[in-house]
Amino acid sequence: MGRRGNKEGSISKRADGRWMGRYTADTPGGPKRFTVYGSTREDVREKMTRAMAHRDGGLVFDAGALTVAAWLSRWLTDNVKGTVRESTYGSYSRTVNNYLIPGIGRIKLKNLKASHLRGLYREKLGSGLSTRTVGYMHTLAKKALKDAVRDELIPYNAADAVRPPKLIRDEIRPLSASQVRTLLETASEAGERLEAAYIVAVHTGMRPGELCALRWDDVDLDTGTVQIKRALSGGKMTAPKTARGRRRITLSAAARHALKAHRLRQLEERMKKASLWQDHGLIFPSNVGTPLSQRNLTRAFKATLKRAGLPDTFRLYDLRHTCATLLLSRNVHPKYVQELLGHASIALTLDTYSHVIPGMDGGTASAMDDALG
Repeated sequence: MGRRGNKEGSISKRADGRWMGRYTADTPGGPKRFTVYGSTREDVREKMTRAMAHRDGGLVFDAGALTVAAWLSRWLTDNVKGTVRESTYGSYSRTVNNYLIPGIGRIKLKNLKASHLRGLYREKLGSGLSTRTVGYMHTLAKKALKDAVRDELIPYNAADAVRPPKLIRDEIRPLSASQVRTLLETASEAGERLEAAYIVAVHTGMRPGELCALRWDDVDLDTGTVQIKRALSGGKMTAPKTARGRRRITLSAAARHALKAHRLRQLEERMKKASLWQDHGLIFPSNVGTPLSQRNLTRAFKATLKRAGLPDTFRLYDLRHTCATLLLSRNVHPKYVQELLGHASIALTLDTYSHVIPGMDGGTASAMDDALG
């Protein structure tokens, strides 16, 4: 049995060999006995010293039996919902429920350590999860634990001692000009109802969610312009995340022609569907006029790839990359490409596509020779 240390509460050794410290603190519900554990007496003494220093400063961390899962669920509801965009909340919720809670949810919040988080990240990276996703997991864990500290449930943020994995950008996979022609010819020959969506995606660089949210009121086919005002995300129409995301695009002749033909096709489709059609004013809706999910648009795109004999590794989003790479490879200034894509900064455009911009593949030595003769 251990001895009561000077001003350290009571410290004792358990039958299993571990050390245990107990101290009392005032809580809103009255005096309460708290316990800390450690592998050595010194470890417990340090924990007791910190805990009682917090107590004497008016801070009592009382997470009790609250698990990480319970806290994360409460955090999403009480701290996040209503403070961020609905699409952002959906992204938070999916990451928390798909990765954080299954991985560390069973641990008591007060017992969570940096090693638990490091182990989870290592496991997820080993299973093939991208560094971007694991980094996002870390960001959310850190935010949630920061709020737990602020609410005086725990004394410190375990995520502060963890380094997230270094971000490795996914390699972009644009289609070549010949592959684009094959794709669009296949869609045209098959009379696909979404042929115009692929043409507009390649010619404007719109995101899939922006295509799904595009309305006829946003387009002026006489002047050949389109306004990007919203995107479909998580089944809901949302405003662009940044000011640059809300933009005006001048349509190419091919995109303009495709939209005119698509409007006629849609009018015929509406007449055939009659009472079944639900008019939302959308350019690329489902076959009954309702918003078309990105999943269904992707499914249609994959079917077209298969018919065209193109690799099924291409994603619908790669049409956006295709637009950028085709323009940049033909010496269109990156600033104009940034504005077309709605990137928040030109730095993002350059970081993503610098390898396809003529003149950005090196050549500094010869350039200096030319400059100085």
